[in-house]
Amino acid sequence: MAPVPLDVSGEERNWAELPTDILSVIFQKLGSIEILFTAQAVCSSWMRFSYEPQVWQRIDMLNHCDIYEFEYDLEKMARAAVDRSCGQLVEFSVAQFGTDDLLQYVADRAGPFRFLRLVYCYTITDEGLIEAAKKFPLLEELEISYCSFSKEVLVAVGRFCPQLKCLRLNCSGYKGIECDEEALAIAENIPKLRHLQLFGNLLTNEGLEAILGGCPHLVSLDLRQCFNVNLEGSLKRSCMEKISYLRLPNDSTDDYGFDTEIGGCRSYDEDYPSGFSDIDILSDDAYYEFSDGSDIHILASEDAWFGEDIEFPLI
Repeated sequence: MAPVPLDVSGEERNWAELPTDILSVIFQKLGSIEILFTAQAVCSSWMRFSYEPQVWQRIDMLNHCDIYEFEYDLEKMARAAVDRSCGQLVEFSVAQFGTDDLLQYVADRAGPFRFLRLVYCYTITDEGLIEAAKKFPLLEELEISYCSFSKEVLVAVGRFCPQLKCLRLNCSGYKGIECDEEALAIAENIPKLRHLQLFGNLLTNEGLEAILGGCPHLVSLDLRQCFNVNLEGSLKRSCMEKISYLRLPNDSTDDYGFDTEIGGCRSYDEDYPSGFSDIDILSDDAYYEFSDGSDIHILASEDAWFGEDIEFPLI
């Protein structure tokens, strides 16, 4: 049994008596998956606080595990988190298991939604993201990293999300392939951009020139591993004059959040600390157990629960 935590005076600390402002800070440090699996099972007051809508204004469903080996229904967990937001959701991040249905669920229940992050979401289609974008007129920040969408998504985002100011459109860098479709779609449809990250994009100098002309408010531009861009002469001068914070194709990638192997596979690193690993879950048998091999029950003292138990069945 784990030792009872002590405060600075050496006295036992009662986790159930922490003030709301302290609880809020603690929950902000946790990813949504950690709250659903761990924090809400600490005690009855933590359970009650985990249902407060302000806890779920920013839902972070990024994760480190291999979803093909993971045993729980992550989409059902995401929907439960969205339900708890009670219409106050403003940010949503998901990796790997995002689907059209989940994105539509978010769009139908979000509040003044401003930030969407999709990472490795290969099962979200053009149609799914476009339909969701129609319901995000206040969207200010969009990240699409290592997904598969056409330029039509960017055209739709520009049309339905006129307040968009930050766009991250990232992929693995490739050499020998050129394509300006995305760059031209950005230049022609998203004029209010102030921050643009195009890590590993296939754009050429022509696409870059279009962006500089079509997005006059750009403050920062990340072109790392955009190997078709040749910044010399007047184009380089134009970038230096217009862009306050410029990352060049061959600049260091040490602070980038993914594997930077050219043309290779990608994975999370320390820039994406939220989420969990399967080791994290299985190591804490104080709160978790498997029941008949079909679902997981979060265990706590009897008075920690109110309402119906929440279960996340095996996929």
